[in-house]
Amino acid sequence: MIPVLKRWYDRHFSDPQVVILAFLLTVGFAIVIFAGKLLAPLLASVIFAYLLEGAVRQLQNWRIPRMPAVVIVFLLFLTVLVATLLLVVPVLSQQITQLVRELPTMVAQGQNILLQLPERYPQFITEEQVREIMGSIRAESVALGQRMVNLTLASAVHVATIMVYLVIVPLMVFFLLKDKDAILGWITGFLPRDRALATEVWQEVNLKIASYVRGKFIEILIVWAASYLTFIFFDLNYALLLSFTVGVSVIIPYVGAAVVTIPVALVAYFQFGVSSEFTYVLIAYAVIQFLDGNVLVPLLFSEVVNLHPVAIIAAVMIFGGIWGLWGVFFAIPLATLIQAVIRSWPRYENIPEEETQDEAA
Repeated sequence: MIPVLKRWYDRHFSDPQVVILAFLLTVGFAIVIFAGKLLAPLLASVIFAYLLEGAVRQLQNWRIPRMPAVVIVFLLFLTVLVATLLLVVPVLSQQITQLVRELPTMVAQGQNILLQLPERYPQFITEEQVREIMGSIRAESVALGQRMVNLTLASAVHVATIMVYLVIVPLMVFFLLKDKDAILGWITGFLPRDRALATEVWQEVNLKIASYVRGKFIEILIVWAASYLTFIFFDLNYALLLSFTVGVSVIIPYVGAAVVTIPVALVAYFQFGVSSEFTYVLIAYAVIQFLDGNVLVPLLFSEVVNLHPVAIIAAVMIFGGIWGLWGVFFAIPLATLIQAVIRSWPRYENIPEEETQDEAA
């Protein structure tokens, strides 16, 4: 057993570069897993600064000095943040409250529809099955109401923390952009000088992750805007809330689009019934999803990510379970990082025959 493990170790970890890369990856994941909540403002600031760095570089390419470029991008970031807090968040909160108030009415209408099913389709469903379904619906409605109350109380308790974050995060984003070179120089001062493999992996992953994350934000905004304008055109209730969920759903490939279809279809059904308007809403929603998957995604992410659908779904489940929403959002970049590490990891398959014979003896 020991010779087998030794050969495995020699095959994968005989190069000091590999040991350095493994150490850096382990430390990075350990910090995020065990100190993620504590460092949440810092991690959020790093993410925003990472996203805004592309805009700063673009301005620098237009021969604008870095400091004015940082100021311009940061002011635009603040403008979008303030506009979102003042214009979007209150409307979303109002529509969520209205939906929670009308939820019992929707549940009652759904129960009436279910009660008619045994009479119309006795060969497919029985009254006992309907009663079980209605019991499940009532239990889920009560649980949803309790979760909403707990969420409201938690929000009230943590409102001071949120306000502090709204001040601290923008400030840290500004200084991370302004002093990027100095901060990176300070961090690299603690790293080993001979880290060629880690640098190679980072350069490859950095290009893909940057393109993916910025492209994903653009995709969210486009899908959100297209869905909002479509729902407004059909005068659908909760247009902003539903369009927001449709936009955010693109974070989770394949699964998000299927899940968010349910609330869109239910709201349209309870508002319009089985009518032409209901059909038009679903057709328009299907067109948006089709254009997103077959036109927008190829344009934004061409050759950025080359992962099998099973690997994508597995990454979403694993990293989402570890880090929640942020884990879901960065599941594909993290999977891309793992793929790049595996591809770049040196392997030494040819072990000297004499050494193998000595170990066997």
